[in-house]
Formats: sequence, structure tokens, C-alpha cells
Amino acid sequence: MGQTGDDKDLDRRHFLQCMAWVGTGAVWTLSSGILKGSPLGQSSRGSMMSHGAGVLHFVQISDSHIGFDKPANTDVTATLRAAIAKIKADPEPPAFVSKAAEFDTVQQVLSDLSMPVFYVPGEHDVLEDDGKSYLQRFGKGTSGAGWHSFDHGGVHFAGLVNVVDLKAGGLGTLGNEQLEWLEKDVKRLKSSTPIVVFAHIPLSSVYPEWGWGTDDSARALSYLKRFGSVSVLNGHIHQVMQKVEGHVTFHTAMSTAFPQPAPGSAPSPGPMKVPDDRLRRVLGLSRVSFHDVNHPIAITDVPLEAEMTAADAHDVVVDHFSFAPAMASVPVGSTITWTNRDDVPHNVVSLEQKFKSPVLDTDQQFSHRFDAPGTYKYFCSIHPRMAGQIVVG
Repeated sequence: MGQTGDDKDLDRRHFLQCMAWVGTGAVWTLSSGILKGSPLGQSSRGSMMSHGAGVLHFVQISDSHIGFDKPANTDVTATLRAAIAKIKADPEPPAFVSKAAEFDTVQQVLSDLSMPVFYVPGEHDVLEDDGKSYLQRFGKGTSGAGWHSFDHGGVHFAGLVNVVDLKAGGLGTLGNEQLEWLEKDVKRLKSSTPIVVFAHIPLSSVYPEWGWGTDDSARALSYLKRFGSVSVLNGHIHQVMQKVEGHVTFHTAMSTAFPQPAPGSAPSPGPMKVPDDRLRRVLGLSRVSFHDVNHPIAITDVPLEAEMTAADAHDVVVDHFSFAPAMASVPVGSTITWTNRDDVPHNVVSLEQKFKSPVLDTDQQFSHRFDAPGTYKYFCSIHPRMAGQIVVG
């Protein structure tokens, strides 16, 4: 990273307090070296980032496209601010936020966060002057065109730059200098070390015909073959796509600006207009959480506006060691169903002993009908920090 001593430690602390990636948004959970994700809004309608003690979690923001004002989204700054508001509203802030930069406006908007921000460049950040302005403002402590790495909580993070010297058709490229750096960077690590790699353009071949891939990614991934858990996070394509190849999990995040069409579903990539009342449901953040080496890394995609239905109002999702929504108001006679989406068991216990579920394994459910008005507080007796309440009236 080009620094030693206190300066290097300070940069790492800053990174872990707030990591912001240019362009896209996603929520991830890193646990037991495995990264796991779910569609935005399905698992996080309440607290976006509530976790147990000792959990490392961070937020990815991507593809905010400041300056864009076409019909797909005439106010991309507003939707970026909505993403920041979601982060600020959570009672437990992320360790860091990751984002690519559109310079002045992005820096101003992200200053609303009470934590440092870590940047990696998107392709729009390096078009004007081969990234010189970007590096002057955001590249302190990085190598080459802005790549870098650090260790935290038993996890090794590597930020790669694949938006310089794009290949024909827009394919990303890492280049020999960066690849040699990556090989050397991971050589010292034990094979049991969980690895999280982030780069703007996907390292997997999502759709090379549209430039949605990285020309020399196979070489980069070859250096990571010996590791038991590798999670690769990307933006650029403005939609959630997840793929697992052996020990490697690939996950792309939504944009905070506008959606793009599914691969091959349109003549070309680009801004896709959706109804105004649906836009914020297809924009959002990604959250990553890491509990310990005995639990999988979890990735949760969180939209700026959850898609709610009548049925949703009577459902509670148990995920990432929290109840979502944490508080629900329902009429008398309603039935609430709790569904455990975590990879660890939970239960649902009324403080007043009005109801008690059995231990719920992954995807198991418990339902209770509320026939009397009142406020019903409950918690998980296995993980007592998890709490919620149902208001019946």
C-alpha cells in the first residue's frame, strides 16, 4: 500500500470505518469464510446492519453516475443520498463503505457519513486523464492505478482496478503489473484465510459481448485457487447476479443511479427506464457480514425502497441476527409468520410467555395468531440481543 507504521494503520482503520465503492450498492455478510447474498428487500426490511458482537460487516455502494440526468433517473444525486440515509439510519454502522468516485459531488454527499470512505475507480473516473485526477484525490496509500490490500478480522481484502486500458468491446483488464502485485500479495497468506476481492467490472464472464467481464481475470483467479473461501464483489452491470464456481463466489451489486437490462435481453447495455414508482426498488446497496470462520460470509442486497405487499406486512424475516421488520403493527386476528433465513438456528420467544417457537433451522417457519390487542415483545433466547415487537390493534 506504499505506507508503513502509523500512517498505514490509520488508513486501514479508516477503510474499516467506511468503505465506499464508486457506483453500486450492496450489503454483505462475511462469516466462516463464505459470502452469502439475498435479493434486496427480501431479508432486510428492518435494521439493515444489526449483528451480534464481533461481527465484521461493510457496505458496498456502486455506479452512482453523478451527472446523469436522462429519463431512467433524472436525479441520481437524490438516490445516492437515499442510499447514504439508509446507512446513517441504521443503529449499528458498518465497519466501512466502498465506492467508486464521481469526485466533487460524491465527496460532498459522502461527507454526510461520520466515517472515512474508501474508493476504487470506475471506468468514468479514469476517462479524462487516465485516472490522474482520481489518484490525486482518492489514491493515497494505493499502488499503480489504485490497487491495494489489507487484513482485518482474519479476512484479507484486495481491491483491484480493471477499468484502465479497457479491451475492445469494453472488457476490463488488470494488466501484468497489477497481476504480479496480486500474486505477491497473497503468497504470504495461509490457505485457510478468507479472501474478499473487489473490482468495478465483473471478474466473471457475465456477458463478454457487452464488455461485462475481465480479459485477464483467469490469471488473477489462478493465484487464489489454493484458498478455501474467495468472494469476488463487483458493480458495473447495475443488477444483482450471483454465481458460485468451486470455492469462489461472484456477486454483482445494484446501482444507486439506474438499472440496466439483463444480459442479452436488449440490443446493448445502458440506462433502462422503469416506472417511477418502481425505480427505488431496483436501486440499492449491498451488505457483507463476517461472523467468524465457522459461519459463511453473508451478502444481502438492500433496495432503496422495499417492495411491500399485503402478505409481507404479516411476515417477519429472521436474517443476519435480526428480526425484519423489528416492529410490526397488525389488526386483531392477524397471523404473523417468522421465517429463519440465517444459516444458524434461532427461536421466537414472547417476553410475557404468550408464545414460543421451537428452534428454527434455516428456512423453517413459525406462525402465531394474535387475537387480542396489545403490544407483544419477543426475542431469540439463543441470541438474546435479537429483539422485536408486534403491536396489535
